[in-house]
Amino acid sequence: MTHDVLVAGETLIDFLPERPGPLEDVPGFERRPGGAPANVAVGLARLEHAPQFWTRVGDDPFGRYLESTLSEAGLPTRFVERDPDAKTTLAFVTHDETGDREFSFYRDGTADTRLEPGRVDDATLAEFEWVHAGGVTLASGASREATLDLLERASAAGCTTSFDPNFRPELWPDAETFARVGRDALAHVDVCKATVEELERLGFDAGSVSTGSGSVSKAERIARAVLENGGEEDGPHTVFVTRGGEGAVGLSSPRAPWPTVDPGSTTAETDLRLVDHPGFDVDVVDTTGAGDAFVAGVIAGLRDDRSLEATLAFANAVAATTTTGTGAMTALPTRGAVDSILEDGAESRPTDS
Repeated sequence: MTHDVLVAGETLIDFLPERPGPLEDVPGFERRPGGAPANVAVGLARLEHAPQFWTRVGDDPFGRYLESTLSEAGLPTRFVERDPDAKTTLAFVTHDETGDREFSFYRDGTADTRLEPGRVDDATLAEFEWVHAGGVTLASGASREATLDLLERASAAGCTTSFDPNFRPELWPDAETFARVGRDALAHVDVCKATVEELERLGFDAGSVSTGSGSVSKAERIARAVLENGGEEDGPHTVFVTRGGEGAVGLSSPRAPWPTVDPGSTTAETDLRLVDHPGFDVDVVDTTGAGDAFVAGVIAGLRDDRSLEATLAFANAVAATTTTGTGAMTALPTRGAVDSILEDGAESRPTDS
């Protein structure tokens, strides 16, 4: 198998609660593998696009468990590093009654903060066509420089680059640092997936965009703000803005290499190309990892030469299916499960956002 996608970032242990409620009231937790880029990498493997995965874990029982889990999921361990001097990151997850979650991280000086620039050299980057990174490794430690360095060199090497800011406020010293570092990353990114809130925290203003007459959602306006900021050469040419249970929008500029709609569609192509999908109506158990599943769906869809429109539906189906199980990595669906929800066509009703 050719592994032409590289995913980079943290692998950690999620401790999932026995029941909903605040952390101090939860009597027990269950260990599950996690970490946003790890979830993306395993999600791609489940969707038959197994990537290489660059990560760093502690040389401890949790790290060995994670390395074994990644291998069992079909990922090569070529770039899975063991750190003899640092522990593996832990995250305690709490849920409210709707399945939404919060995280408490134990990540001070842990292995994933110690990724080192240059460990994936230029000759190795030439093996890949797509490189994806997340925002958690930008929060602190040597991993910030390592992540920025990887995105910059991957972009210069002609790889398609993608990025999920994955904002976790408890990991950042202040909002200004997140905005500055996140914008540094976006300068070397082709495809960005984010929420409205994350893009606002990165300094984009939906109100600054002129969209003419008619009702335009906030998600579309802020996606336009990102593309307008990128200009002709720098920054993303494609933006996906997720809306939880209400689906997502995708917006691409003429620089994007993929078509907007499938052949035979009556939808017109325009200079700035918008697609919108309302999501799927499913019984939600746990939303942990849904955004990561969406990213895996985006990469797999575009790597399969799907249109932007078809990719958005596919990514929403991957994310929706993930929410019907518990955990992040453990709930990621197979291609067959995703095809089933697409065939059923149980879309949610469109809403304004």
